[in-house]
Amino acid sequence: MALGDGPLIVQSDKTVLLEVAHPDAPKARAALAPFAELERAPEHIHTYRITPLALWNARAAGFDAEQAVDALERYSRFPVPQSLLVDVAETMARYGRLKLVKHPAHGLILEADDAAILTEVRRSKKIQPLIAKPIDDLTVPVHPSARGQIKQELTKLGWPVEDLAGYVDGESHPIALNHDGWQLRDYQSYAAESFWEGGSGVVVLPCGAGKTIVGAASMAQAQTTTLILVTNTVAGRQWRDELLRRTTLTPEEIGEYSGERKEIRPVTIATYQVVTRKTKGEYRALELFDSRDWGLIIYDEVHLLPAPVFRMAADLQSRRRLGLTATLVREDGREDDVFSLIGPKRYDAPWKELEMAGYIATAECVEVRTTLTDEERLTYATAETRERYRLAACSAGKLKVVDKLLAQHAGQQTLIIGAYVDQLEKIAQRIDAPRIDGKTTTKKREQAFQAFRDGETSTLVVSKVANFSIDLPEAAVAIQVSGTFGSRQEEAQRLGRLLRPKTDGAEAVFYTVVSRDTLDAEYAMHRQRFLAEQGYAYRLVDAADL
Repeated sequence: MALGDGPLIVQSDKTVLLEVAHPDAPKARAALAPFAELERAPEHIHTYRITPLALWNARAAGFDAEQAVDALERYSRFPVPQSLLVDVAETMARYGRLKLVKHPAHGLILEADDAAILTEVRRSKKIQPLIAKPIDDLTVPVHPSARGQIKQELTKLGWPVEDLAGYVDGESHPIALNHDGWQLRDYQSYAAESFWEGGSGVVVLPCGAGKTIVGAASMAQAQTTTLILVTNTVAGRQWRDELLRRTTLTPEEIGEYSGERKEIRPVTIATYQVVTRKTKGEYRALELFDSRDWGLIIYDEVHLLPAPVFRMAADLQSRRRLGLTATLVREDGREDDVFSLIGPKRYDAPWKELEMAGYIATAECVEVRTTLTDEERLTYATAETRERYRLAACSAGKLKVVDKLLAQHAGQQTLIIGAYVDQLEKIAQRIDAPRIDGKTTTKKREQAFQAFRDGETSTLVVSKVANFSIDLPEAAVAIQVSGTFGSRQEEAQRLGRLLRPKTDGAEAVFYTVVSRDTLDAEYAMHRQRFLAEQGYAYRLVDAADL
């Protein structure tokens, strides 16, 4: 590509601007994705940032500095600043200068390829308690129980360690895929292979693209006892049903470890809540980790992983770990913890590519803007900052929008999603539809979801309990009335409820109803960032024009 006509503008502050309308924009986006993170994505120019973590993730995935430099130079409109190219190469070179390896006499050791690096990290107060007296200038023993913690601390120090200490095989258990009327899709088998080659790490797939099947394929490859950590009991039961359908496992081989049951079997599905619960100051669930010689641990929705689970049971580092998620963004900014403790990103499937291949439904995103009444504006203007968002998110104008949208999509399977229970209560009463929130029992939830799947009810009002791991294949319309502040992953998950391919091949529509000139509109912009990165554009509509 000749200089002067590429779609990228690369700047020395590590930002990269992408011109969306350029004919080569899709290729440039695909070339950037492994090593740059999207920051802003309005209509015409998207802003990416090259961060150390993104570069190390790329490096762990087998992507080297030459490829990154080549991508930038090939698609850049102007000469790429030399300082940035040097910085990319040097940052990527930091990955793997320190290695964790097994040693016959010392157990676990940290190896450096340069004595100065080892001396630098040994001086860190956070590292000192984790290591013993050096063997020589380049090697130092590490306490086996500190394998996870030392990886975490070294990433923070800017020396991400390559973990080559291997994995225990765990207790063997025969598991095979049951190909009864279905086959693994090409990207699913590639994701499972990429994970297996790396031994641990994260697979990023859109909702509806079959993350559970990637988990099942990895289990069939491992042939070992498996612990699966999920967000809630309903998600756990969906995992169980899917494993029974897709593999040779029998109901007796799969246990549920939740608030209701405490079964430990060759394949055990536990919820994060139970695992992180403290009783009399102790994590009781640790017995779960120690009860079996697990060969594989699967973390569903890994971006939600509670911080205590990270630190829990230090020997988990010697087990193979598979993280599954639709988006690696964490709103607490702890993506580096996922990187160091679960592992680097092994596979990432762009949403739009899967859509083009027909694996997920096409979706249209529409932002409907409403205006506050004079009375609401006055209340909003005088309210405390904390209260403002709730006032804007729950404005009365949104109820009329919901009515109009339901009338437009009469007869289609519709989800109404929100964050405030009182708002959802009003809507459910108004349209006479079942409501599911945090207080709804697991049994009632399952019944309501089943009635929706069977087409007995066409509308469901759901709180954020439906953000994750809920399988509603025929849902074709979602109306989002309020969200959790500016959460990007929530937006992605909510759209994900619609992405299962429909039997009639219909397009899904995702509406987000926003109060203009308020915090609600501000947060909506933030929420939409991740989806914009995946190539979804929001069409703006005024509520009056519906």
